[in-house]
Amino acid sequence: MTTLAEPMAAPVAPDSMWLKFALAAGLVGLADPLLYDGRPIGLAFPLFFAALASASVLANLAKTNRGRLVGAAVLFGAGLAPAIEELNLLSFPVLLLTTLSAVALATNRSARGFRLPLTAARQLLLIGPFRLIPDAIVTLRTNMVMRTLLVWSIPLALGCVFLALFAAANPVIERWFAVLSPEQVASQLTMGRAIFWLVTLSMVWPFINLRWRERTKTWSPPIESEPDQPSLLATVLGPETVLRALILFNILFALQTALDGAYLWGHAALPDGMTYAAYAHRGAYPLIVTALLAAAFVIVAVRSETTANESRLVRPLVYLWVAQNVMLVVSSIQRLHMYIETYALTYWRIAALIWMILVAIGLILIVLRIALAKSNAWLVRMNMLVLSATIYGCALINFDRPIADFNVSHSREAGQSGPLIDGSYLVWLGPEALPAIERAMLLRPTDRGLASDRDRLLAQQQSSMASWRSWSFRGWRLQRYLDTHPVSQKPS
Repeated sequence: MTTLAEPMAAPVAPDSMWLKFALAAGLVGLADPLLYDGRPIGLAFPLFFAALASASVLANLAKTNRGRLVGAAVLFGAGLAPAIEELNLLSFPVLLLTTLSAVALATNRSARGFRLPLTAARQLLLIGPFRLIPDAIVTLRTNMVMRTLLVWSIPLALGCVFLALFAAANPVIERWFAVLSPEQVASQLTMGRAIFWLVTLSMVWPFINLRWRERTKTWSPPIESEPDQPSLLATVLGPETVLRALILFNILFALQTALDGAYLWGHAALPDGMTYAAYAHRGAYPLIVTALLAAAFVIVAVRSETTANESRLVRPLVYLWVAQNVMLVVSSIQRLHMYIETYALTYWRIAALIWMILVAIGLILIVLRIALAKSNAWLVRMNMLVLSATIYGCALINFDRPIADFNVSHSREAGQSGPLIDGSYLVWLGPEALPAIERAMLLRPTDRGLASDRDRLLAQQQSSMASWRSWSFRGWRLQRYLDTHPVSQKPS
């Protein structure tokens, strides 16, 4: 019986795959000096594409022959010429399409006709870049040593992410890293460069590990059943991985919690040249990102009772880690409070405070979900209920007036530790800031600009109350206040 089927690809030896990964890494190393950091790339693109095409053919010599290789070389040379002449919006697409077509012509025996560049683009640009991670995982699972590395991959990767966030949030940890790592290396290993390496590796990988789809009439013999293999998710997020990750993460979070306990709450002496304001300033937002990542990991890792039942240590470690995350959020709230006391209150800082409280509630709900054996759907519903109630409550609150009152009351002119009164921000808050502006004018009697802005806001308020179309209950309450304070009743 003949069927239209795709021939099964021959298994690739692990040693061959490691050589391909080494070749792909070499291309990434070549791309960095040629293409990264906004350097002039006139001749850089033709050089890189030539190296890419050559490496692709070299890694897949078994799939080509002399005739197709000569035709591919002629085609690639024709596309390379305009880019060497001048790299522009016309020559670059020509270079890209001819490179794709040349690689396909050299290595794909069924490649022919005008559909050649479209087929090559589909396999190499649209589908191929997403094969990097699955191919890497399959390669890692070929022996026990690599499987051990795979089990540790998630804990170590997320551990590095958490350490980076802690360094961004905590200047003490940042100083430790500055001592441990050379400054020159740290300045070069930026997040942008790491993303460039990862994207480049994903783009060049399908050229190195070619996998063409060939539709030929062939007889498909029955496939013998193979022993059940654990899924990728079961391997990467299995009980062994979860247990190692929770132990490592609890140690890292305990370090951050201890530092916050000593410096933020205990007011221990900070290192030389560091102030409590600087310690509190940087920590609020990175620590919230850390808590969100931690919550996501708990939801994905403890996705069912199976993981928790595999080890009696998993559930207590999860509870301990979530408790540390709640403490992390509480520390973030304290940092934000210290920051507001030192600087001023704004809408964004109120939003950050509300968001931190929501994150803390979400972490507590995760514990309840695990303890009560609820589903993720229940967790989503409860979080949506809390979020809806929060949005509804915020819709009823007049934030403009307390923000303005706080900034004036805690200003340097009022004898407090806050900054100077920001008149422009008070005016931006609108007529609800008029009572605070009146107090600010008493503290700064010579500020004519503030008086002019006060008069403009008074006119705006009176205009709003003059028409029923623009009437609001909040505006009516403000007008009652203004009516009982003749100083602010009319523009001067």
